[in-house]
Amino acid sequence: MKYSRVFIDAIGYELAPVVVTSGELEDRLAPLYDALHIPAGQLEAMTGIVERRWWEVGDCLSRGAETAALRALEISDVQAKDVGILIYAGVCREQLEPATACRVAARLGINPGAAVYDISNACLGVLNGMVEIANRIELGQIRAGIVATCETSREIVETMIERMLASRDIELFKTAIATLTGGSGAAAVLLTDGSFGMKRRRLMGGVTQSAPEFFDLCWWGFEPKLPVSLRQFTESMRTDPVAVMKQGVALGLRTWNAFLGRLGWANEQVDKIVCHQVGSGHRLALLKTLGLSEDQDFSTYPYLGNMGTASLPMTAALAEERDFLKPGDKVGLLGIGSGLNCLMLGVEW
Repeated sequence: MKYSRVFIDAIGYELAPVVVTSGELEDRLAPLYDALHIPAGQLEAMTGIVERRWWEVGDCLSRGAETAALRALEISDVQAKDVGILIYAGVCREQLEPATACRVAARLGINPGAAVYDISNACLGVLNGMVEIANRIELGQIRAGIVATCETSREIVETMIERMLASRDIELFKTAIATLTGGSGAAAVLLTDGSFGMKRRRLMGGVTQSAPEFFDLCWWGFEPKLPVSLRQFTESMRTDPVAVMKQGVALGLRTWNAFLGRLGWANEQVDKIVCHQVGSGHRLALLKTLGLSEDQDFSTYPYLGNMGTASLPMTAALAEERDFLKPGDKVGLLGIGSGLNCLMLGVEW
């Protein structure tokens, strides 16, 4: 995909208010650590995550997405009536139906002629939403669109801690450790055709690649309680962290090579990158494999954790606020999600 008339006008975000340190989670897991002879400090050592944030109990996903979208509109010249499509792209949604996007759109006062729907593709949701909107802008169907998300990790982390304490099983701990990296947050990206006065952050294009044979390496969903009941299910998450990193980095390299070819860029022409925020091991492995330096990358995972679909857009917004991303930079937005799927977008900042 390549674009000639698509711009990122604004990125809004909302930080969750409750700070939860890795030490606090390990304190709760102390009986498990003692039983398995695991030394304290392993969670931070293995992931590089010092703390993450959670929403307050009972906070509403659509409210977080609405707040992020409002902030994106406030820092642009776009009004709600100008928005031709609103997409909600979070892994976490409020119900099976209707689309969470409907509640967000209603509260924002989006144009009733706009398309309003959810999309879901693990941690790639926001990038997929950006492509959906960019395609419509490039075709001249709309002038502006918003993709918004809100992720919550409190509930699944609480559930998995309970399961680990009950089982005290090392194999469960290995597959659940990635769950403990989860953070919460909201973000929204506003894309336009550049006709609203701001012509910065030009979306140049991108590529997508997949390796669906690895669909079972990371899984989050509901399993029937035992004994099996048709009406009782429990939330669960499992990850094979070693295989996810190995296969994810391999897919990342394949996508990166296709990305450079599609945009006509060379490695040395890429000024900065913003990646999905997984943890220190994934970050270092990917940078080394792609031939990039740590100085080219801006990371937030040490203090925000893995916020799913909100991680990459919020990290990009923070990178710009802290003058890491500067006007004229060639920037790669590098996303990867369980499935496995990879999507990389190029932006002239």
